[in-house]
Amino acid sequence: MYRQTHRTTLTVTALALLPLAAACGTEKAGSGGSGSAEPRSPLTGVHWTVDSVTVDGTTLKAPASARVHIDDSGRAQGNYGCNHFSARASIDGDRVRFSDAAATEMGCDDLAFEERLARTLLADTLRAKTADGHLTLTTGSGDTVRLTEEKGAPLHGTRWTVTGLGSGETTQSLPSGTEGKAHLTFDEKTGEVTGSVGCNRVTAPATVGDGTITLGTPSTTRRMCDASLMDLEKRLLGLFDSKVDYRLDHRSLTLTSTNGESVTANAGQ
Repeated sequence: MYRQTHRTTLTVTALALLPLAAACGTEKAGSGGSGSAEPRSPLTGVHWTVDSVTVDGTTLKAPASARVHIDDSGRAQGNYGCNHFSARASIDGDRVRFSDAAATEMGCDDLAFEERLARTLLADTLRAKTADGHLTLTTGSGDTVRLTEEKGAPLHGTRWTVTGLGSGETTQSLPSGTEGKAHLTFDEKTGEVTGSVGCNRVTAPATVGDGTITLGTPSTTRRMCDASLMDLEKRLLGLFDSKVDYRLDHRSLTLTSTNGESVTANAGQ
């Protein structure tokens, strides 16, 4: 299920690719208030969204899903643009080196950006420069990755756009033509979830508990759409009339049913 990337020596499981800072059923990951006097690197504990990568003078703009997070133990998690990756980040002052990287192998329409980003991050020791919520990583040859600090999203009031479907430890991207069609928004005041399940609009009661959301009977419109959208809709409606576990990690939300079926969604797309 996983491919190894440049300079990779470690094979990881799907569980290892889950963000280590994920907050299970909470609004945000736990803060690092350990009381240690040692200053934290400005690179760690920050969720960085990738803006662009420049190689040999050619700049490619990043897709919205490209991001990097390094925790205080030096564990890096992120997304190259389509596929998730995990790596070790060794930090020495303003220098950072990514190693022991592995990534998922989800099918993507265009891998040009993520292949270039992966090569740039893993090819060399990078010089890091941070200023005003921005980060620039530069290789010895002058290639650069530009990133911006990204704020977390709350469960309530955020438009969660469905990006993947899973079963057990396996997650797949949405079928071509269905991307961006399904989205959900949880309203704390009304106790409802509204949005689209692919083809039709949906409204249902939604009671948020400790790590769970009880989704009531859905009310939907009655449109008919292409088979791919109707299949997506069927999968999503399978979450309703039941209690699902939820995991909120910064700007990513995962809903998991009791039978192991899951839906992943990103904020604001």
